[in-house]
Amino acid sequence: MVINRNNQTGKNLISKNVGVLYHPKLAESRVMAAEILEFIEDFGVSAWVSSSWDEASVGDRLQDSDMIITLGGDGSMLRAARMTTRYTLPILGINMGTLGFLTEVQPAEWPECIEQTLQGNYWIEKRMMVQVKHNHQQHEVAVYEALNEVVIGRGRMARVVRLHTKINKGYLTTYTADALIISTATGSTAYSLAAGGPILSPELENIILMPLAPHLSLDRALILPRSTVLQIQIQTDHTALMTIDGQFEIEIADGDILTLTASPWMGRFVRLHEQNYFYSTLLNRLGGPQ
Repeated sequence: MVINRNNQTGKNLISKNVGVLYHPKLAESRVMAAEILEFIEDFGVSAWVSSSWDEASVGDRLQDSDMIITLGGDGSMLRAARMTTRYTLPILGINMGTLGFLTEVQPAEWPECIEQTLQGNYWIEKRMMVQVKHNHQQHEVAVYEALNEVVIGRGRMARVVRLHTKINKGYLTTYTADALIISTATGSTAYSLAAGGPILSPELENIILMPLAPHLSLDRALILPRSTVLQIQIQTDHTALMTIDGQFEIEIADGDILTLTASPWMGRFVRLHEQNYFYSTLLNRLGGPQ
């Protein structure tokens, strides 16, 4: 799903206030953020800088912003996507990591790419996200958004969990496994792929169910449509864990119910390359032969 924005003159800037998020553990990221801030302000555009890990500070500024630039890897993009979903802000990623499935720009390219973006010469790629509601003893505890995946599994003890799984209120199966990965198409090149799951084109709005080390239970990946309502009840004699995009953990108790659906929010990414970029760079990003 794309939105084309083309500035024929190259003079009128469509961005008025840009946020630049640096990775707090990469010194070069902080230095580049300062350079980008000065570069953007030279165009007469307002800009601000913050650590991508400082969600409180970032959240206070999002309402008045119209674009976010991240300096880091895919993890920085995941964090920014979750923070900006309700503001429908486009995100431009400058890759200072390794794989860079989500990032768009290499460090040496940033001046010309940011200028191009400020002029509106880009398209927006929308990515489906997953929403998970956590219920404990019939009370809603919290609601989370994930761009890559939600992983439900055993905690620190090497014991399987049993995950009683329903699709659209109909019983599917009980997964007896180390974990169950619930992935979007975006996440199909992440943990799900490492577990043997399929690669989906990023514009697809599907949910992948991928069990991890299943024992005498369904061991194949299932690909479900966007309309799916997935309900999982946890059975465990110890504390289980749910992880969101591999970035934070939530403890899950025996009997807790997790309801997963397509999120009403979408990740929005600034793209400067051709719209077939995913396939043309797939092998390179996976480290395979060209």
